[in-house]
Amino acid sequence: MGKKKKEEKEDLPVSKCPDNTAIKQQRLPAWRPLLTAESVLSTFFIIGLFCLAVGISWIVATTNVKEIWINYSDSCSECTKLRLNSSNSEKPCSCTVNFSVKENFPGDVFMYYGLSNFFQNNRRYVISKYDAQLLGRNVTNTESIQKLSYCAPFSAYNNGTPMAPCGAIANSMFNDTISLFYLPDSSTKITVPLLKTGNTWWSDKNVKFNNPKPQDNLKQAFAGSARPHNWQKPAYELDPNDPNNNGYKNDDFINWMRVAAFPSFRKLYRRLSRVQPFSNGLPAGNYTYVIDYNFPVSRFGGRKYAILSTLSWCGGSNMFLGIAYTVTGAAIILTAFVMLAVHLKQRQKKKKRPFSKR
Repeated sequence: MGKKKKEEKEDLPVSKCPDNTAIKQQRLPAWRPLLTAESVLSTFFIIGLFCLAVGISWIVATTNVKEIWINYSDSCSECTKLRLNSSNSEKPCSCTVNFSVKENFPGDVFMYYGLSNFFQNNRRYVISKYDAQLLGRNVTNTESIQKLSYCAPFSAYNNGTPMAPCGAIANSMFNDTISLFYLPDSSTKITVPLLKTGNTWWSDKNVKFNNPKPQDNLKQAFAGSARPHNWQKPAYELDPNDPNNNGYKNDDFINWMRVAAFPSFRKLYRRLSRVQPFSNGLPAGNYTYVIDYNFPVSRFGGRKYAILSTLSWCGGSNMFLGIAYTVTGAAIILTAFVMLAVHLKQRQKKKKRPFSKR
């Protein structure tokens, strides 16, 4: 009998009820906000004032940013005509563009290049790269590169030599060289010192891009590969004077590989080196751009710009967020005033309403 009782107890189904704990039985203390007119109106006013404050400060900071845009695609018309024919891509062409800075550019000054009507956001273009190759792997592995359809048709040459780097993004890299000169008087020409490094995101420079081994001899590391079609020199000669800015670790290359979201965009090219006579920024006066013109834009109806700009705490000259915050804050405060008027009107009606007789 004892054995049978034991067996019956063992065969009983296990209870599927949750444990008798506060969290599993949903007995945790809860807080439910009580939405009164005072709490809702005060919340609306606080949020509206906050948005207004941010928007107005953003607009004020943005208006203090100084910028100069130079459209040099028209100024360098002879080079533009030369680059219309792809057979002239190897012929050097340079031009000069004179301009003046009417007021001092204090503090840090940044040089950008700008492009218009260039659609880097095309889906097929965006995926046209080989991330493993950009990390320094499979640089000369023809099979692994050709198997990937991402880089095609910029994966390898007809003889089977792989391109390094491969893909449409790398092949179309911006390759104009822009130099800036300061003319304090008619007989003096001073080269404006510009920094080529420190212009990328830290995560791009140290995580997403790396050179193949041996990194102390990049020419040997890239042996067995060839430069993309539109490049004038191979990857290991992008900056041979600085090993930390050469190959896939080159700042200009890394910035170009971060594709833009809109067809008109600008990308950081150089930073002003704060040395004499530019320790306080860029002084007012006459300047000259000397441009080695290589990047063709007339085929797709584009324009090229050289941009000098200062920055503020909110970045460059972009009013969109400031206007958005201001309009949002004004709309919220206006709504709060309307709600306040309705609330006061309803409260007065309740006070004037006579008590009902029984």
